[in-house]
Amino acid sequence: MKKYQIFTLTALVLLIIFFTAPIVGFYGVMGKVKNHQTDNIPSYSYFFWDLYSHIQYKTSQTPDDIRYSLQKMIDTNSEIGMASIPVWSVSLEAPNYPKDAFPDGIPVFFHFDGFSGEVNEMNTINHYIGMYPMERGAQLEMSLMPYIFLITTLAMIIYLYWNSRKSWILMLLPSLLPVGFLADFAGWLYWFGHNMQEWGAFKIKPFMPTVFGEGKVAQFTTHSYPAVGFYLLCLISVLSILAIFSKLKQSKMQ
Repeated sequence: MKKYQIFTLTALVLLIIFFTAPIVGFYGVMGKVKNHQTDNIPSYSYFFWDLYSHIQYKTSQTPDDIRYSLQKMIDTNSEIGMASIPVWSVSLEAPNYPKDAFPDGIPVFFHFDGFSGEVNEMNTINHYIGMYPMERGAQLEMSLMPYIFLITTLAMIIYLYWNSRKSWILMLLPSLLPVGFLADFAGWLYWFGHNMQEWGAFKIKPFMPTVFGEGKVAQFTTHSYPAVGFYLLCLISVLSILAIFSKLKQSKMQ
């Protein structure tokens, strides 16, 4: 196996396991749960959620005996997060959330295809300051994610065997995934912070929420940092770039 194929194959496996498979396998489930159409959820979606739920955050209200079963989570109307790996983590601390109950604040996690964590609690806080609920953001992007990751996966498979000087174009998508996520994430944070509504009990001026690091909003302290998924994206990106240069170098030697 050639060096560029090793780089590509490693990146491809990481992409499929942590992103493509759970994103595609869980596609549309949240909408079916919200619309009480759970009978239409395919069996493989239960498999993917149950499998990946072992490495996902569960809300503090989720009983231990149901937290690894999508069927039980649905039956008990528990808060369900996405199956894919979270890419970014935001937590919020406030005086009315005691440290013993919430040692890390109120955490929410951003995925390519949705959210997980204390989403309902965070939406309640957002409503308090006149901010839209999290679900208002990136609706188009999230609906397209299964197709984007399927295309990216297919492009990487073709790159493994297509001997062309122009084949490097196929690796642009996996190479740019971290940058693409950050750009979209920051853009939507700006939109949320600059579209405050009158319903808020606490009025604040338009602001730019913190993308990376710690910030302050009214009496709340926010912490915004990469989650494990972002580091995986960076690894996939580096491997993809190495695959591009390795293949270009090989083609020049031929």
